[in-house]
Amino acid sequence: MGLYAEIEPYDHGMLDVGDGNRIYWETCGNPDGKPAVMLHGGPGTGCSPNFRRYFDPAAYRIVLLDQRGCGRSTPKASAYDTDMSVNTTECLIADLELLRRHLGIERWLVWGVSWGSVLGLRYAQTHPGAVSEMVLTGVATGSNAEVALMTRGLGKIFPEAYERFVGELPEEDRDGNLAAAYNRLLESTDAGVRERAARAWTDWETAVVPAPPRSVPRYEDPVFRMGFARTVTHYWGNNHFLDEGNDEGDDRGDDEGVVLRDAHLLEGIPGTLVQGGLDFGNLLGIVWRLHHAWQGSELVMVDEAGHNAGAPGMTEVLVAATDRYALGPAAQGRHTYRTSGSPSSLALPSVRSTATKPWRS
Repeated sequence: MGLYAEIEPYDHGMLDVGDGNRIYWETCGNPDGKPAVMLHGGPGTGCSPNFRRYFDPAAYRIVLLDQRGCGRSTPKASAYDTDMSVNTTECLIADLELLRRHLGIERWLVWGVSWGSVLGLRYAQTHPGAVSEMVLTGVATGSNAEVALMTRGLGKIFPEAYERFVGELPEEDRDGNLAAAYNRLLESTDAGVRERAARAWTDWETAVVPAPPRSVPRYEDPVFRMGFARTVTHYWGNNHFLDEGNDEGDDRGDDEGVVLRDAHLLEGIPGTLVQGGLDFGNLLGIVWRLHHAWQGSELVMVDEAGHNAGAPGMTEVLVAATDRYALGPAAQGRHTYRTSGSPSSLALPSVRSTATKPWRS
């Protein structure tokens, strides 16, 4: 069992969300199906058509969107004159609520990958009545400790790449918040400085992939590279805009972060956490701590996978989760599973639904 067949949207549009921003959205599958929204990673990657395929198109009304500044949304973060001060977690959550109301949806399943899991978790914590279930993978919570791990801690595992990564920064910035330091370069008035910083940032991103291949074709697109690097450093360098009480500070702290602190607010929302055993985010135990703090969640570990929702074993578990949530509350529960990545070893039940009845949740 793998992904569902490729499908095309039956509707799409550009939604004016204010601040000069318009976000691209599309809906696929069954117009009368169970609503689900897909939150992409990054921040700043944009949605892929492949994300439509994690849901049974006969059972789900699938909503995809490109978050502010990326994909088909406008203006682009890659443009130097784009105002990034109105691209924050609070803004993105407000955009989700505006889109939900625009589409006439009461509650929807939230599916998030990597940064999308951070956004989805905070959205559910602040708007629990709008979320029916959650499916999250490449799970993160946006804490200072996670940023410190990804920008500094992994330097002990990849010392040569780390030396190049830090070496692009002015000496006075090498001991502070590295993401914030890179963001300052990416906001430079000098286009050459911005280009070198974007290249160095994405080189580091590819160097720390835990399994080959260590190349990402989209990073070879200078427009994508600039928009992605500018957006992710904007968020990582500012505590993901999750705690107004924190300033830029250092990236060495052990702060557990707002999302994990407020995990109790997720009570009553069923959730499935699907995590690769080779995902470096596991070094902090974040996904385990979230699972145990979130009553109503289940955790599935795929031993041979990393931080990639499309890896063998990951897709099967993720599709099994959305299949099961399409069946309703009777099929849901709180468990921990482990799989080696072979579809035949999956512990989660999977059902190909052909339901076409309208969903009211």
